[in-house]
Amino acid sequence: MLFKSDSFEVSFIKESIAEFKFCVPGPVNKLSQQTLQECGQALTELANNSDIKGMVFTSDKDHFIIGADIFEFLPTFDKPEAELVEWIKNATDVFDQLEDLPFPTISAVNGMALGGGCEWVLATDYRVAAPDLKLGLPEVKLGIMPGFGGTVRLPRIIGADNAMTWITTGKEHRAEEALKIGAIDSVVAPDKLLTSAVKMLEQAIEGKLDWQTKRQEKLQPLKMNRVEQGMSFAMAEGMVYAQTKGHYPSPMMAVKTIKAAANHGRAEAMAIENANFAKLAKTPEAAAQVGIFLADQFIKSKARKLAKANNTEIKQAAVLGAGIMGGGIAYQSAYKGVPIIMKDIQPSALDLGMNEASKILGKQLERGRLTLDKMVKTLGAIKPTLNDNDLQTADIVVEAVVENPKIKQAVLAKLEADMPENTVLTSNTSTICIDVLASALKKPENFCGMHFFNPVHRMPLVEIIRGSKTSDATINAVVDYALKLGKSPIVVNDCPGFFVNRVLFPYFAGFNQLVVEGVNFAKADKVMENVFGWPMGPAYLLDVVGLDTAHHCTDVMADGFPTRMARQEKDPVAVLAAANRFGQKNGKGFYQYQMDKKGRPQKKADADALELLSSVCASEKEFSKEEIIDRCMIPMLNEVLLCLQENIVASPQEADMALIYGLGFPPFRGGAFRYLDQIGLANFVAKADQYAHLGAIFQVSEQTRQWAQAGRKFYQVEGQ
Repeated sequence: MLFKSDSFEVSFIKESIAEFKFCVPGPVNKLSQQTLQECGQALTELANNSDIKGMVFTSDKDHFIIGADIFEFLPTFDKPEAELVEWIKNATDVFDQLEDLPFPTISAVNGMALGGGCEWVLATDYRVAAPDLKLGLPEVKLGIMPGFGGTVRLPRIIGADNAMTWITTGKEHRAEEALKIGAIDSVVAPDKLLTSAVKMLEQAIEGKLDWQTKRQEKLQPLKMNRVEQGMSFAMAEGMVYAQTKGHYPSPMMAVKTIKAAANHGRAEAMAIENANFAKLAKTPEAAAQVGIFLADQFIKSKARKLAKANNTEIKQAAVLGAGIMGGGIAYQSAYKGVPIIMKDIQPSALDLGMNEASKILGKQLERGRLTLDKMVKTLGAIKPTLNDNDLQTADIVVEAVVENPKIKQAVLAKLEADMPENTVLTSNTSTICIDVLASALKKPENFCGMHFFNPVHRMPLVEIIRGSKTSDATINAVVDYALKLGKSPIVVNDCPGFFVNRVLFPYFAGFNQLVVEGVNFAKADKVMENVFGWPMGPAYLLDVVGLDTAHHCTDVMADGFPTRMARQEKDPVAVLAAANRFGQKNGKGFYQYQMDKKGRPQKKADADALELLSSVCASEKEFSKEEIIDRCMIPMLNEVLLCLQENIVASPQEADMALIYGLGFPPFRGGAFRYLDQIGLANFVAKADQYAHLGAIFQVSEQTRQWAQAGRKFYQVEGQ
């Protein structure tokens, strides 16, 4: 044994060839600060060992190294910037040590090599991979950028354009793709990985492979002339800005780092990376995006615990009510391996549901994301039926009929009477109280809400709603099913609209008031999209939801919260819905829609909508960007706070992830509660008080006021 630590061990596997095997305790290999420190010590010793002529780096697990241990590194981001630069330099020095070993090195990479794991293999001279390779630098998704030499080495290995694409998107790359552009040198069968790596090392040792020249290319400036640099970096900066609209500093900083280091050797280039990494780590966007990662881990951990306690084996699912939503649920269940029965009373609805599943699968087939066999198998796992008796084998049923409480109650009562006693019943209702629906059941303990978001195959959130009589066993079973579907389930307590829609409708109400007072709705959309960062503004979102649907749901919310959410006397949504302008579903709402060449609806201005709205709206007036944001966001944030205070949602983490996954709350803001932390709760209350005269949706609760006075922070440690 040449060196041994808790995280790795080094020994000869052949005369003069050493194996450096990562074996970090736990299910995956991560780079902790202790691991890096011990790697530095080992590399110092190994560099002075004249018996070693070559070294191969391997993993004892299914994956090589999945990255740095973010939970451990996070507190480091709180250090002053100068200390953070010194800390990151100490880490990158270890990677430089690896690159400077006085003999050829090779990484034998299996599974994932991401983040710091990818940077480790970039520091070796050669890289041979198994077909299951996933190689990438996903740091931008955490609001930071590669900090262990990734911005320096990757451009010198695969070229600046390829490297900037890899780094600014944060995507994972498969073996064949990585091989094609030179990120790795060879792809071999898993059982030949080590022997192939050793053979390549032997060729390097014998001088048949020029490893010194290959290494030297990584130590020198980029091989680009000034004209090439100008074109490449200008194009990259333009593309990044078009994607981020300036809200996400990390991808742009990565491009600027590669640009600044282009004409420098490794030492100067690494110093630029160190400094820029430290700057990014101190930004609120980094805190927000790291916070999302940690909150996601939090909700997944809670879900796994509930699923582990599940005693109901779900082998067969059913969805009652076909159409677009039913077809989406059926597709998701079948695709993820849980066969599903799709029941309706209309053959046309079944056709629509099957067409929806086929359409989703067809697009994936076109893009090469699944095989024809997988498509056929998925469609075969969906059984469309008009026959109630076919439901008898289902372990769980998702009711997805029309959003009408009386119809849903009748359907659920019949289901309960016809189905085996322990069948889990759920409703995909988006607003109706679970207790209202449960009142029609003899065993309400077997029933809960299971609210999917449209389109089902894209939206990660499933809201699971616990009624007052819902049993833990039912919740556990439904959470387990949601996880099987590949979704992120969040359990909330019952109220009209539950959590996501309850906080969405005050947002719409604030926007509607603005429109009535004369704001141009298209300008408001641009502010909420380009300045605040929503994926679509409120008018556009209402068109996507459906103005008829929003109009109906407003009645439900008004009944549930008559003080804050009573229907407005002048209601732009009601006016448009009454004129049969339902949004995207029939091609006209606030905007009108036409399909592009790819069959996607494209919006454009519509004079008819403006004419209709003039009946309830004042003449157009100018509103500042700040006021538009305040008038839309204060009602939403106020309702989010009330939901936490009323235990509708259990924690800030679950609330923030529900809004990000369910509504697209701007990730660079980290969610509603992190946003409140960043602007300060006392500042929020002061701002809300300025608008309190506009109505109850702007008036904060006494609890919120007390929290503000006490300096309440929802995330006590930045990033947690």
